[in-house]
Amino acid sequence: MAEQYQAISALDGRVIKSYPITSTTEISGQMATARLAANTWAAYSVAERVKILSALQTVILANVDAITDTLVDVTGKVKTEALLGEIYPVLELLRYYQKHAESILAPCQVSTSPLAFPNASAQYERRPYGVVAIISPWNFPFQLTLNPLITALVCGNAAVIKVSELSIPVGELIVDLLNQLQLPTGLIQHTIGEAEAGKALIDCRPDLVFATGGVAAGRAIMVRAAQHPIPVILELGGKDAMLVFSDANLTRACKAAMYGAFSNSGQVCVSVERLYVQQSCYDKFVTTLLDGLTSLTVGHGEVGDLGALTSLEQFAIIEAHYQDALAKGAKASGPLQLNGRYLHPVVLWNVTHDMRIMREETFGALLPVMAFEDEQHAINLANDSDYGLNASVWSNDITKAERVARQLQVGNWAVNDVIKNIGHAGLPFGGVKNSGFGRYHGAEGLRSFSYTVSGLTSRSTLNDEPNWFAYSNLRYQQMRGFVDFMFGSGNLWQRIRRNLTELQAFRGYASTNFRQHWRNFLIFLTNKR
Repeated sequence: MAEQYQAISALDGRVIKSYPITSTTEISGQMATARLAANTWAAYSVAERVKILSALQTVILANVDAITDTLVDVTGKVKTEALLGEIYPVLELLRYYQKHAESILAPCQVSTSPLAFPNASAQYERRPYGVVAIISPWNFPFQLTLNPLITALVCGNAAVIKVSELSIPVGELIVDLLNQLQLPTGLIQHTIGEAEAGKALIDCRPDLVFATGGVAAGRAIMVRAAQHPIPVILELGGKDAMLVFSDANLTRACKAAMYGAFSNSGQVCVSVERLYVQQSCYDKFVTTLLDGLTSLTVGHGEVGDLGALTSLEQFAIIEAHYQDALAKGAKASGPLQLNGRYLHPVVLWNVTHDMRIMREETFGALLPVMAFEDEQHAINLANDSDYGLNASVWSNDITKAERVARQLQVGNWAVNDVIKNIGHAGLPFGGVKNSGFGRYHGAEGLRSFSYTVSGLTSRSTLNDEPNWFAYSNLRYQQMRGFVDFMFGSGNLWQRIRRNLTELQAFRGYASTNFRQHWRNFLIFLTNKR
């Protein structure tokens, strides 16, 4: 009998359902089935694919409450977070592809030089990779599985998804929703298991791997994929900085800081994990944060801001960062309280960059605050990190804020807003440094799930070309003149005059109808020398 995995509720630890772990043999079969379906799906036009996938919007909206309930049960997040953080971004991306996918993926004509490429046309087009393996995390299993999955499908790929073992019911839900669409049989496969299943999936040689997770997992995926080799897109962890200048709307910035740090109990790749506040308003801002902290509620009652921890294993990291900060002189708004699976948020101040909480990804409801002196100091602090996913800058001087943002070593930034920029379907999203590479969302992200094929078509009727054999000293001089004509100094007429003899090698490039005109033109130029 196949080994079973028990899916646990993040709310109370009860067993939701048991699932058979997918064996290596079964994963190999999934890959073969997906390849057959990919061949069928790739033959559909982009417009046809988008039309079929657009029906997912209706399916999601018809089941929005049931989807929300499943997400709450599996991840522990509160209902509003499930709706806005998981479901809304999927609907937004579907709408973006409805409007733009066909033009983004359309073949593109490229101009050609009439002398270097006479009677020729050039173009490039996008083709699907084939089968995309999508490995998704437990913090946003619906959005971070469906968005890359939809993107892969729009490009004409099949997909094998492996959600986190903590999120298997969400993977099952996604497959059930997609089964209501008119997709080719076998186009989407669902692999169930832990890290070993992910390794086996990569060893079955998909054509592209898209993975979201921590740095350690990303490195392991790269090593595995490199053995075959398989291209990878990695969206990894973050240690995102929020820079608040004294001329900012401090009330708004304070509310944003709490939302940015404590949304989904801090289990967000773009959580505010480092808050830098200008020294002149630092004390006031910390006081305001502490006052605001008292208004936050924890739990799933009628009112609730922070839900449960999806993974209790994460608490060990959160606690270690908290204790390390206190041991090195930080002050805390209160003790670290974990009631069942519910973690109460904590603000830390007087922190320094030698503390783990300012260096390592916490992924929990801790908000460390540090002062900076001026613009350059803020930039230096923000860039002093191994991560580079997202950042925000806060100032009423938009010119200054954007100037600062453009100097941050990140893949994404926002001015006077936080986290929300990830939800913009038209903006490519991804990181730099230890936060990964590659992009999804936007035109660049869509194209990332396909590869480029370039083509050149010659309509020449000549039996020979000047660059073909046989080579000689004369041919060298002719080609040297051609290079000078193409790239040398002077205007067009000057370059023609000094290379007129050498350009005779190209006289055959003129069409039959215009060959005499070409000869007359060369004679004219000869007489002008």
